[in-house]
Amino acid sequence: MHELSIAQAIMDVAARHAAGRTDARVEVRIGHLRQVVPDALDFAFTLVTAGTALDGAELVLEEVPARGRCRVCGADSVLHGFPLTCARCGALDVELRAGEELTVEAIELYDEEVTHGSHV
Repeated sequence: MHELSIAQAIMDVAARHAAGRTDARVEVRIGHLRQVVPDALDFAFTLVTAGTALDGAELVLEEVPARGRCRVCGADSVLHGFPLTCARCGALDVELRAGEELTVEAIELYDEEVTHGSHV
């Protein structure tokens, strides 16, 4: 299951940027062509973050559809399956424009207030 290694990479990025603070939410954009199963990635993320500063952090996934530009007719279209063909003319000569992303887009951190004592 390659979702486990992807979850580990996401955790590494989030932990590095959190710099010891607790993560509440991690937003990730994943291209359709990455062939990631969202439920499997969510489960793997829960496994790899257990006992870390990301334990309990919400993983928010946004799937990016595969899009391409046909080099034959110039049409821009969503590419639904293999082989990747132009939706307008059916040509196989398509320049891929989106769908291979795997990006940590945002990390939401808890703003923890440290209290050194109370005054009455």
